[in-house]
Amino acid sequence: MNPTLITDAQNTWCPGCGNFSIQHQAKQVILESGIPRETIVLVAGIGCHGKIVDYLDLNSFYAIHGRAIPAATGIAIARPDLKVICFAGDGDAYGEGLDHLLFAAKRNVDMTVIIHDNRVYGLTTGQYTPTSPPGYKGRSTPQGNVERPLNPLELVLASGGTFLARAYTRNLANLHQTIGAAIRHRGFSFVDVLQICATFYDIHDYYDARVYELTDHDPGSYDAALGKIREWDYAKDAPIALGTFYTRQEPTFAERLPQRETVVDRMERIQKRLAEGV
Repeated sequence: MNPTLITDAQNTWCPGCGNFSIQHQAKQVILESGIPRETIVLVAGIGCHGKIVDYLDLNSFYAIHGRAIPAATGIAIARPDLKVICFAGDGDAYGEGLDHLLFAAKRNVDMTVIIHDNRVYGLTTGQYTPTSPPGYKGRSTPQGNVERPLNPLELVLASGGTFLARAYTRNLANLHQTIGAAIRHRGFSFVDVLQICATFYDIHDYYDARVYELTDHDPGSYDAALGKIREWDYAKDAPIALGTFYTRQEPTFAERLPQRETVVDRMERIQKRLAEGV
């Protein structure tokens, strides 16, 4: 068994990319969790973030662009005994995949979604995404983006997500704590991770001057969560809270479904019949 969880695949992320922080903090959380490795499944979408499943020595599944969350949903429903961790990008999840994100939150699917939110399409060299701020100049908006960005945390809160948090790749302790809490949560957990794209959108100075960790906050209060989420809405020059905004417990989607034969039970039944020559 690989004691480090790091594969021998050549890492091709740009030097300084925030993806390194997410990879290594997720790795540390998994190593410390005591969760059997054979019960963990990583799902990734298309984008720079997707390479994370090449670099971590765990069961994994690549989905097409915008479809990481429905793939993860299918795995979580078919095998509720597995721990499903889904990695996606802001363009991946908030653009093509937004409807899947909101419905997974609505259903309270038992999975963890970690968004690598660099606010740019880095893999395709700098186009704007649903979280790019007004004025962002990229390949698709050379004169500046004129759209107001989405506030994904507010959308997921309104959709029924049972764990919502934000982290930042240059605050490693908080990133580690937040990913750990998300993975331990039973139900739909969502972490929007602010990261920089070292090549096309390095705004670490902007984040460093504004981020702070939540204290004296009641994560069980919907109204308190909404207030903190709206404090910085991706467009304003305002403080940016890090930590868990909201959490509650309720039955998962799989638990609410009618009792049925599981995939494991079905496979065992088929194997038994084959052994008996039926």
